[in-house]
Amino acid sequence: MAADLQGKRVAILAADGVERVELEQPREVLDKAGARTEVLSLDEGEIQARENDLDPAGTFGVDGLVAEASVADYDALVLPGGTVNPDQLRVDKDAVSFVRDFVESGKPVAAICHGPWTLIEAGVATGRTLTSFPSIRTDLRNAGANVVDEEVVVDSGFVSSRPLLAPRPPHRAFSSCPGAAVCASRPAPHSAPYPAPTARDAPPRLAR
Repeated sequence: MAADLQGKRVAILAADGVERVELEQPREVLDKAGARTEVLSLDEGEIQARENDLDPAGTFGVDGLVAEASVADYDALVLPGGTVNPDQLRVDKDAVSFVRDFVESGKPVAAICHGPWTLIEAGVATGRTLTSFPSIRTDLRNAGANVVDEEVVVDSGFVSSRPLLAPRPPHRAFSSCPGAAVCASRPAPHSAPYPAPTARDAPPRLAR
């Protein structure tokens, strides 16, 4: 996997309130795969992370402003969760526009937990098969998405995931896909084999 994403540039769009594990673990997987990850946000400086939505969990440095970012400069996009994080992104016109343009570009997009909220606001969830945190599934259905209760779903360039809780190795089906990050952490109450994701389409691959 180390060379699969070598030289690829991946945007991680997040704001204050991002669930720490849902930014940290995907970034670690992508970095180990050779990608260059950059945190984009609404303001310069740092964003405040949370654990289980409520507890302070440190900060992440911001690499660039989404208002100044260009879709052309990135090969893939990751949307971590946390309740407050996407709630801020979905009311910011620059963040919503960036997500909409990214999806329309056809490049891979990964959304975790509450991350699909921004997809709804961007008007790009319609007709997609997605999973998410249970509390936003009605929102997704109302936006025209086909919602399923599965750990990981791949659908036409989209990779969506339920909440990430504990680190586990990425599933092999995502070994050459930036959406591998979504599978980087899963609940692990026992040592059962890692479940295969549901694939409506082949796992999205970065353009070479």
